[in-house]
Amino acid sequence: MTNKKIKAPIGETLGYKSFFPYFSLLKPYWLPFVGALFCGLIYGVSSGFGLPFMVDQVFPRIFPDQGTGSPTLSNFELFYLIAWFPTVFIIRGTSGYFNSYLINYCGLRVLEKIRLQVFSKVQRLPVSFFQKNQEGDLLSRITSDTAQLQSALLGVSNDLVRQPVTFVGALVALVIMAIQREGMSFILLCLVVIPVCVFPIRRVGELLMRRALGMQQKVGSMTAVLSENLSAYREVRAFNLESREEERLRQSSEEFLQARMKVVKYAHILTPLIEILTAVGISFAIFQAAKSSIRLDAVVPVITALYIAYDPIKKLGGINNKIKEALASLQRLNEILHAKETVKQQASPSSFPIIQNGIEFKSVSFTYESFHEDKEANPALHELNLSIKAGESIALVGPSGAGKSTLINMLCRFQDPTSGNILIDGTNIKKFSLKDLRESISLVPQKPFLFDVSVEENIAIGKSKYTKDSIEEAAKASNALEFIDELPMKLQARLGEKATRVSGGQLQRLALARAFYRNSPILILDEATSALDSENEEKIQDAMKALIQGKTTIMIAHRFSSVRLADRILVMDGGKIVADGTHDDIYESSSIYRKLYDQQITP
Repeated sequence: MTNKKIKAPIGETLGYKSFFPYFSLLKPYWLPFVGALFCGLIYGVSSGFGLPFMVDQVFPRIFPDQGTGSPTLSNFELFYLIAWFPTVFIIRGTSGYFNSYLINYCGLRVLEKIRLQVFSKVQRLPVSFFQKNQEGDLLSRITSDTAQLQSALLGVSNDLVRQPVTFVGALVALVIMAIQREGMSFILLCLVVIPVCVFPIRRVGELLMRRALGMQQKVGSMTAVLSENLSAYREVRAFNLESREEERLRQSSEEFLQARMKVVKYAHILTPLIEILTAVGISFAIFQAAKSSIRLDAVVPVITALYIAYDPIKKLGGINNKIKEALASLQRLNEILHAKETVKQQASPSSFPIIQNGIEFKSVSFTYESFHEDKEANPALHELNLSIKAGESIALVGPSGAGKSTLINMLCRFQDPTSGNILIDGTNIKKFSLKDLRESISLVPQKPFLFDVSVEENIAIGKSKYTKDSIEEAAKASNALEFIDELPMKLQARLGEKATRVSGGQLQRLALARAFYRNSPILILDEATSALDSENEEKIQDAMKALIQGKTTIMIAHRFSSVRLADRILVMDGGKIVADGTHDDIYESSSIYRKLYDQQITP
């Protein structure tokens, strides 16, 4: 499988050329693709030229004009001539089947690659991308838009080769017959209708693409409502929001329905328009033939060829509509495929060191993108300077929005600083591979995510090159083994979607077990005891004392009971460090710290 990446325009209305970069994905499947084109060619010739040829050359020999006195055909001759009829349809049907099968095979393979590339791209995008886009809309793009792209392209792929060849074949047959028959050259004037058909095809296609783009956006909005509702099922019931949620979905569904009907309107209006125009052309041919007193047996083959020439135009108009629908989906997918990857690693990254000197933030600033174009966002970090010695543990304290989580995001390279540098043992972390950097960090977030796999697999996710203990030892160290042994299948028990089969405290302890198992030299604890009851908190505090030994630790402290584990306390406010020291020192010097501490400790 090729890993070649697609490059295509973004931020503009896409045209047919937007599909060209995707043809490179056909390279591994060139043989079946060429086979599909060849079968389409055979189908087009047998349809466009073969059928008129039979009507013109074979049928008159089977049913000769009685006035000519033609000799009666022998059984062999009759059998030979009649055999043309099933032969043409066998060739037409077989080539049509293999054209459809092979082109679908290639199309499905390519579209599967597109879906995987979109998903792979999502894995590399920075945190800010997910803050700007709804989860449901991203799900819709990966599933609904790729399905729409697949449906549209596979719907046209069967006719994209066959119909043009059919048209050319019928056109050749029509010209030959019109020239051979005296007084029938006027029939070629009927072809003037064909370029006239181009105008409605183009106009309807443009309108359809805009409507299709709007429809896919409505699908994303509806999926976002569904995703949000299913994620907040407890809150929906706790606050009696069932009726509100039903109304939200009803409104979103109604908007989608209206957008969908606009697509249906333009998608189906083209066929009757072209049929009316072609009927006018054929009627003109019949009128002229009748005025010229041309015999029926002479005019029928020509009218048949004329009809066959018109039919591909109608189908090509439908192809144009489906391509416009595909372009609308492609435009939404391109917004992901070509979103800027702000966090990248160097081509030849440096090896990660054994940390001896520590971590240093030098004049680090970061500003999130503003969600309002007319407002400038305030910096989350502002010229922040911080040195952490190897093996030292620090606690970050401060009000909401002070920049604590942003600082952690910078160290893990979920995002990169707007300005400034972060160094580990004097080396900029941008010089390390993302894999090595993140493997050297154990992160226990305030709201950890566990997957719907077994307890053992969830802990094993933390495995790194620093791992020493077994999964059982890590579970025991985090005080999780006790409740694990009570589960029906112990370590093999599945946790359910979003770990709904364990309590909040148990979930937090499993996240701690993952950190114990990972054993990375840098430890980040985003209030790892926040979901624990007071009885278990003391046990976990003891376990955490062992966990931070020898590790460079950063704790975001929401509960001041965790602060005592730190060697230093840093108070953050407005993206800056406003106090640094022990509890006794900063309690006296920092009013922010004193207020936060007193609010939590004082009964």
